[in-house]
Amino acid sequence: MPRPVARRDRPSRGEVQRDLRRAILDATERLLVDHRFDELRVAHILSAAKVSRASFYFYFESKHAVLAELVRAVVDQALEVAQPWLETDNSPRATLRQGTLAGARLWRAHAPVLQAIVENWRSDPALTELWSEMMERFAAAATERIERDRRAGRAPAKDVDARMLAAALTWLGERAYYLAVIGHAPFDDEEALVDALTEIWVATIYNGQPRT
Repeated sequence: MPRPVARRDRPSRGEVQRDLRRAILDATERLLVDHRFDELRVAHILSAAKVSRASFYFYFESKHAVLAELVRAVVDQALEVAQPWLETDNSPRATLRQGTLAGARLWRAHAPVLQAIVENWRSDPALTELWSEMMERFAAAATERIERDRRAGRAPAKDVDARMLAAALTWLGERAYYLAVIGHAPFDDEEALVDALTEIWVATIYNGQPRT
């Protein structure tokens, strides 16, 4: 006669750890809706996440480390939505607009986290390194695309260094998206913002019209 399968009513240690870590991250993101990051205290996170101080410091060394993990997750998503232009050679204008629109919506969806990092990345050495690295990831990917289009003749060869051009456009986008999520006019008009950023990228890289 087969032995009955033992029931596992208790979550595993790994599941508990993941749940606690997720609770801390989710609570922090919720708190950032109504709290400035520089005013947020670990005690606020403990209360909102319903975790002990010991549990918090087991996973994160500070509130800055929590913000860093939230930012990494959003940046990974942002790179994913930028793939149509970064990876697809067809229709640069259309794929640029597609990625720009997706980026604007991602910033809106994660506005508290992205507003916090933009306003505080210079306040902590680890956050400074993190945000610089995240922006460099975008700039490096854009540099590769610009250089590829120049070699293929889709974009005109220019004296402007491709890396400098990509970095300038990347940081321009960061500022524009930030102004949008804090509701600063005229950047709060999403459609107009996406049109403007698309036009800037196309005009700067392709002189207004990508070549076939």
